[in-house]
Amino acid sequence: MQVLTEEEEASFSALRAQQVVLWSAPVLALVLLVLFAAFPGFFPPMSPNMSAAEVGEFYRDNRTLIQFSQVGFNLFGILIVPFFVLIMAQMQRMRSESHIYAFSYLTSVVAGATLFALSNIFFAVAAFRPGRGDDLTQVLNDLAWIIFIAPIGMLVAQFVLLALAVYADDRRAPVFPRWVGHYAVLTALAMAPSAGAAVFRHGPLAWDGLVSFWLRNGAFALFVAVMFFVLRTALRRQARQEGVRA
Repeated sequence: MQVLTEEEEASFSALRAQQVVLWSAPVLALVLLVLFAAFPGFFPPMSPNMSAAEVGEFYRDNRTLIQFSQVGFNLFGILIVPFFVLIMAQMQRMRSESHIYAFSYLTSVVAGATLFALSNIFFAVAAFRPGRGDDLTQVLNDLAWIIFIAPIGMLVAQFVLLALAVYADDRRAPVFPRWVGHYAVLTALAMAPSAGAAVFRHGPLAWDGLVSFWLRNGAFALFVAVMFFVLRTALRRQARQEGVRA
Protein backbone atom coordinates (compact mmCIF):
# COMPACT_ATOMS: atom_id res chain seq x y z
CA MET A 1 0.00 0.00 0.00
CA GLN A 2 1.45 3.32 -1.06
CA VAL A 3 1.68 5.98 1.65
CA LEU A 4 1.55 9.55 0.39
CA THR A 5 3.55 12.33 2.00
CA GLU A 6 1.68 15.43 3.14
CA GLU A 7 2.85 17.32 0.05
CA GLU A 8 1.84 14.49 -2.29
CA GLU A 9 -1.55 14.23 -0.62
CA ALA A 10 -2.12 17.97 -1.06
CA SER A 11 -1.18 17.72 -4.74
CA PHE A 12 -3.47 14.73 -5.20
CA SER A 13 -6.39 16.53 -3.52
CA ALA A 14 -5.87 19.65 -5.63
CA LEU A 15 -5.73 17.66 -8.84
CA ARG A 16 -8.78 15.62 -7.87
CA ALA A 17 -10.77 18.81 -7.23
CA GLN A 18 -9.72 20.20 -10.60
CA GLN A 19 -10.73 16.94 -12.30
CA VAL A 20 -14.17 17.14 -10.68
CA VAL A 21 -14.64 20.65 -12.04
CA LEU A 22 -13.36 19.63 -15.47
CA TRP A 23 -15.63 16.60 -15.86
CA SER A 24 -18.68 18.41 -14.51
CA ALA A 25 -18.37 20.85 -17.41
CA PRO A 26 -19.89 18.57 -20.11
CA VAL A 27 -22.90 17.85 -17.87
CA LEU A 28 -23.38 21.55 -17.21
CA ALA A 29 -22.98 22.33 -20.90
CA LEU A 30 -25.77 19.88 -21.74
CA VAL A 31 -28.07 21.46 -19.14
CA LEU A 32 -27.36 24.97 -20.46
CA LEU A 33 -27.92 23.81 -24.04
CA VAL A 34 -31.34 22.44 -23.08
CA LEU A 35 -32.21 25.74 -21.36
CA PHE A 36 -30.93 27.72 -24.34
CA ALA A 37 -33.13 25.67 -26.67
CA ALA A 38 -36.10 25.98 -24.29
CA PHE A 39 -36.16 29.78 -24.40
CA PRO A 40 -38.50 30.60 -27.30
CA GLY A 41 -36.83 33.94 -27.93
CA PHE A 42 -33.58 32.42 -29.19
CA PHE A 43 -34.76 30.30 -32.15
CA PRO A 44 -34.93 32.60 -34.02
CA PRO A 45 -33.68 35.40 -31.78
CA MET A 46 -36.28 38.09 -31.14
CA SER A 47 -35.96 41.12 -33.36
CA PRO A 48 -35.22 44.51 -31.78
CA ASN A 49 -37.73 45.90 -34.28
CA MET A 50 -40.72 44.09 -32.78
CA SER A 51 -43.47 46.49 -31.73
CA ALA A 52 -44.50 46.81 -28.11
CA ALA A 53 -47.69 44.88 -28.88
CA GLU A 54 -45.69 42.05 -30.49
CA VAL A 55 -43.30 41.87 -27.54
CA GLY A 56 -46.16 41.82 -25.06
CA GLU A 57 -47.90 39.06 -27.00
CA PHE A 58 -44.68 37.03 -27.12
CA TYR A 59 -44.34 37.11 -23.33
CA ARG A 60 -47.99 36.28 -22.75
CA ASP A 61 -47.98 33.37 -25.20
CA ASN A 62 -44.66 31.89 -24.01
CA ARG A 63 -44.72 32.71 -20.31
CA THR A 64 -44.19 29.16 -19.02
CA LEU A 65 -41.19 28.37 -21.23
CA ILE A 66 -39.65 31.78 -20.55
CA GLN A 67 -39.93 31.31 -16.80
CA PHE A 68 -38.65 27.73 -16.94
CA SER A 69 -35.59 28.67 -19.00
CA GLN A 70 -34.73 31.78 -16.99
CA VAL A 71 -35.10 30.06 -13.60
CA GLY A 72 -32.86 27.32 -15.01
CA PHE A 73 -30.27 29.82 -16.19
CA ASN A 74 -30.43 31.50 -12.78
CA LEU A 75 -29.75 28.19 -11.03
CA PHE A 76 -27.18 26.65 -13.37
CA GLY A 77 -25.60 29.53 -15.31
CA ILE A 78 -23.35 30.54 -12.42
CA LEU A 79 -21.96 27.00 -12.27
CA ILE A 80 -19.86 27.71 -15.35
CA VAL A 81 -17.67 29.99 -13.21
CA PRO A 82 -15.68 27.06 -11.66
CA PHE A 83 -14.65 26.01 -15.18
CA PHE A 84 -13.04 29.41 -15.72
CA VAL A 85 -11.57 29.33 -12.21
CA LEU A 86 -9.93 26.08 -13.32
CA ILE A 87 -8.36 27.99 -16.21
CA MET A 88 -7.21 30.58 -13.69
CA ALA A 89 -5.67 27.85 -11.52
CA GLN A 90 -3.62 26.68 -14.48
CA MET A 91 -2.66 30.29 -15.27
CA GLN A 92 -1.20 30.52 -11.76
CA ARG A 93 1.15 27.65 -12.61
CA MET A 94 2.69 29.77 -15.34
CA ARG A 95 5.57 32.18 -14.85
CA SER A 96 5.23 34.30 -11.72
CA GLU A 97 4.46 37.49 -13.64
CA SER A 98 1.41 35.73 -15.05
CA HIS A 99 -0.28 35.76 -11.63
CA ILE A 100 -1.52 39.32 -12.12
CA TYR A 101 -3.12 38.16 -15.35
CA ALA A 102 -4.76 35.26 -13.49
CA PHE A 103 -6.38 37.42 -10.82
CA SER A 104 -7.47 40.01 -13.39
CA TYR A 105 -8.89 37.14 -15.43
CA LEU A 106 -10.99 36.04 -12.45
CA THR A 107 -12.36 39.57 -12.05
CA SER A 108 -13.47 39.55 -15.70
CA VAL A 109 -15.12 36.16 -15.27
CA VAL A 110 -17.11 37.32 -12.23
CA ALA A 111 -18.20 40.50 -14.01
CA GLY A 112 -19.42 38.52 -17.01
CA ALA A 113 -21.33 36.04 -14.85
CA THR A 114 -22.99 38.92 -12.98
CA LEU A 115 -24.21 40.55 -16.18
CA PHE A 116 -25.50 37.22 -17.47
CA ALA A 117 -27.48 36.82 -14.23
CA LEU A 118 -28.91 40.33 -14.61
CA SER A 119 -30.14 39.55 -18.12
CA ASN A 120 -31.89 36.44 -16.74
CA ILE A 121 -33.63 38.59 -14.15
CA PHE A 122 -34.90 41.08 -16.73
CA PHE A 123 -36.23 38.32 -18.99
CA ALA A 124 -37.97 36.78 -15.96
CA VAL A 125 -39.42 40.10 -14.77
CA ALA A 126 -40.81 40.79 -18.24
CA ALA A 127 -42.75 37.51 -17.98
CA PHE A 128 -43.72 37.95 -14.32
CA ARG A 129 -46.87 40.05 -14.82
CA PRO A 130 -48.48 39.20 -18.18
CA GLY A 131 -51.15 41.85 -17.62
CA ARG A 132 -48.79 44.84 -17.46
CA GLY A 133 -48.62 47.32 -20.31
CA ASP A 134 -46.84 46.25 -23.48
CA ASP A 135 -44.60 49.32 -23.39
CA LEU A 136 -43.19 48.33 -20.00
CA THR A 137 -42.68 44.76 -21.17
CA GLN A 138 -40.81 46.05 -24.21
CA VAL A 139 -38.51 48.15 -21.99
CA LEU A 140 -37.70 45.11 -19.84
CA ASN A 141 -37.13 43.01 -22.95
CA ASP A 142 -34.75 45.67 -24.34
CA LEU A 143 -32.84 45.71 -21.05
CA ALA A 144 -32.60 41.91 -21.00
CA TRP A 145 -31.32 41.64 -24.56
CA ILE A 146 -28.86 44.52 -24.43
CA ILE A 147 -27.39 43.35 -21.11
CA PHE A 148 -27.16 39.81 -22.48
CA ILE A 149 -25.42 40.73 -25.74
CA ALA A 150 -23.80 44.17 -25.66
CA PRO A 151 -21.54 44.41 -22.53
CA ILE A 152 -18.65 42.56 -24.13
CA GLY A 153 -15.69 44.36 -22.56
CA MET A 154 -15.23 41.91 -19.69
CA LEU A 155 -15.29 38.93 -22.09
CA VAL A 156 -12.77 40.55 -24.40
CA ALA A 157 -10.58 41.31 -21.38
CA GLN A 158 -10.93 37.71 -20.24
CA PHE A 159 -9.60 36.31 -23.51
CA VAL A 160 -6.86 38.92 -23.87
CA LEU A 161 -5.63 38.29 -20.29
CA LEU A 162 -5.46 34.57 -20.98
CA ALA A 163 -3.48 35.25 -24.15
CA LEU A 164 -1.04 37.53 -22.29
CA ALA A 165 -0.47 34.86 -19.64
CA VAL A 166 0.17 32.22 -22.30
CA TYR A 167 2.65 34.47 -24.12
CA ALA A 168 4.46 35.26 -20.86
CA ASP A 169 4.87 31.56 -20.07
CA ASP A 170 7.93 31.06 -22.26
CA ARG A 171 9.35 27.99 -20.52
CA ARG A 172 10.34 24.90 -22.50
CA ALA A 173 7.25 23.10 -21.19
CA PRO A 174 4.51 25.76 -20.92
CA VAL A 175 1.23 25.06 -19.14
CA PHE A 176 -0.82 25.83 -22.26
CA PRO A 177 0.55 25.62 -25.81
CA ARG A 178 1.18 28.94 -27.49
CA TRP A 179 -1.65 28.46 -29.98
CA VAL A 180 -4.12 28.84 -27.08
CA GLY A 181 -3.03 32.48 -26.82
CA HIS A 182 -3.60 33.03 -30.53
CA TYR A 183 -7.00 31.34 -30.30
CA ALA A 184 -8.01 33.47 -27.29
CA VAL A 185 -7.16 36.65 -29.21
CA LEU A 186 -9.15 35.48 -32.24
CA THR A 187 -12.11 34.70 -29.99
CA ALA A 188 -11.92 38.18 -28.48
CA LEU A 189 -11.87 39.73 -31.96
CA ALA A 190 -14.87 37.62 -33.03
CA MET A 191 -16.92 38.66 -30.00
CA ALA A 192 -15.98 42.35 -29.73
CA PRO A 193 -18.31 43.65 -32.50
CA SER A 194 -21.38 42.52 -30.54
CA ALA A 195 -20.99 45.70 -28.48
CA GLY A 196 -22.85 47.26 -31.41
CA ALA A 197 -26.05 45.55 -30.24
CA ALA A 198 -26.60 48.53 -27.93
CA VAL A 199 -26.74 50.82 -30.97
CA PHE A 200 -27.93 48.93 -34.05
CA ARG A 201 -31.45 47.60 -34.61
CA HIS A 202 -30.81 46.25 -38.12
CA GLY A 203 -28.13 44.09 -39.71
CA PRO A 204 -25.44 41.76 -38.37
CA LEU A 205 -24.63 43.95 -35.35
CA ALA A 206 -28.21 44.06 -34.03
CA TRP A 207 -28.81 41.78 -31.07
CA ASP A 208 -30.45 39.20 -33.35
CA GLY A 209 -27.80 39.56 -36.05
CA LEU A 210 -25.28 37.11 -37.46
CA VAL A 211 -22.36 38.77 -35.65
CA SER A 212 -23.88 39.90 -32.35
CA PHE A 213 -25.93 36.78 -31.64
CA TRP A 214 -24.69 33.79 -33.62
CA LEU A 215 -20.97 34.58 -33.90
CA ARG A 216 -20.74 35.89 -30.34
CA ASN A 217 -22.46 32.95 -28.69
CA GLY A 218 -20.98 30.37 -31.06
CA ALA A 219 -17.43 31.64 -30.51
CA PHE A 220 -17.90 31.51 -26.73
CA ALA A 221 -19.33 27.98 -26.77
CA LEU A 222 -16.57 26.74 -29.08
CA PHE A 223 -13.91 28.29 -26.86
CA VAL A 224 -15.28 26.46 -23.82
CA ALA A 225 -15.30 23.17 -25.75
CA VAL A 226 -11.71 23.64 -26.94
CA MET A 227 -10.51 24.62 -23.48
CA PHE A 228 -12.02 21.45 -22.03
CA PHE A 229 -9.52 19.38 -24.01
CA VAL A 230 -6.68 21.83 -23.37
CA LEU A 231 -7.34 21.64 -19.62
CA ARG A 232 -7.58 17.86 -19.69
CA THR A 233 -4.14 17.66 -21.27
CA ALA A 234 -2.71 20.24 -18.84
CA LEU A 235 -4.03 18.34 -15.81
CA ARG A 236 -2.56 15.06 -17.05
CA ARG A 237 0.80 16.74 -17.57
CA GLN A 238 0.61 18.33 -14.11
CA ALA A 239 -0.10 14.92 -12.55
CA ARG A 240 2.97 13.44 -14.23
CA GLN A 241 5.16 16.36 -13.18
CA GLU A 242 4.02 16.14 -9.56
CA GLY A 243 4.24 12.35 -9.50
CA VAL A 244 0.63 11.75 -8.51
CA ARG A 245 -2.18 9.86 -10.19
CA ALA A 246 -5.08 12.21 -11.08
